[in-house]
Amino acid sequence: MDKNKTTTDGQPLIQVSDFEGPLDLLLHLIKTNEMDIYDIRITTITSQYLTYLHQMQTLRLDIAGEYFVMAATLMAIKAKLLLPKPQTVEPQDDAEMGDPREELVNQLLEYQRYKQAAQALKKLAVARQHHFTRPAMAVPEETTMTVAPGIQTSDLQAALVRLMQQTTRAKPVTQSIQEEHFTIKDQMATVLTRLERAHGPVAFDHLLGHVPAMEEVVTTFLAVLELARQRQVALTQVSRLLPLQVNFLKLKGRYATDGTSGTD
Repeated sequence: MDKNKTTTDGQPLIQVSDFEGPLDLLLHLIKTNEMDIYDIRITTITSQYLTYLHQMQTLRLDIAGEYFVMAATLMAIKAKLLLPKPQTVEPQDDAEMGDPREELVNQLLEYQRYKQAAQALKKLAVARQHHFTRPAMAVPEETTMTVAPGIQTSDLQAALVRLMQQTTRAKPVTQSIQEEHFTIKDQMATVLTRLERAHGPVAFDHLLGHVPAMEEVVTTFLAVLELARQRQVALTQVSRLLPLQVNFLKLKGRYATDGTSGTD
């Protein structure tokens, strides 16, 4: 509300707006008059509140009832404050009677807390509209990897652990640090290229570099598993003591053989 706008009698001009109830209007008046909510000037607030009611032309009955109940409450508080205090009242009795405005102040404070919480939630909702999330992905159907009969998940885990241990032991005590990045997609392409060159099964450790980094071992292993899931390669292992063999399936012109391990 513009504080510079007033009625002909000097009262602040209150536009008929969508207040959420009498407490909302009272908070608006207290803020406009720059009053302390703990020390409301009841005479001023009551006068402006009644002026607002007179300015209203058409209200729904349920809302109008709430506003007029508050008007009666304000006038009752105003009357209590204006009435002279009995001379026989002792100081301690006067303190026990309390401030007639106390209950109204408590209602205003509680409403103010709810209003602030609602405004905070509204800001969060507006901010949330600027974020876009990916819709839930459908759970893929169960797929099976092409592995030779007898190979279990534990065998694949054991093969990976053994390769990681070999990689750790093979590392030199001192080495130059070079930043290398391995991705599953790139390693899948590397595995397929080396299988093309070998024309037969290739031991997994032959798919790695001379002194592979741990990242290369893990990424290449995941790449081989993904190729097996896509049914592009088959995995075989004669025994747990021998390395895991990777070979093409009979797809897309490639072939699987039963030969020995190929080399790079």
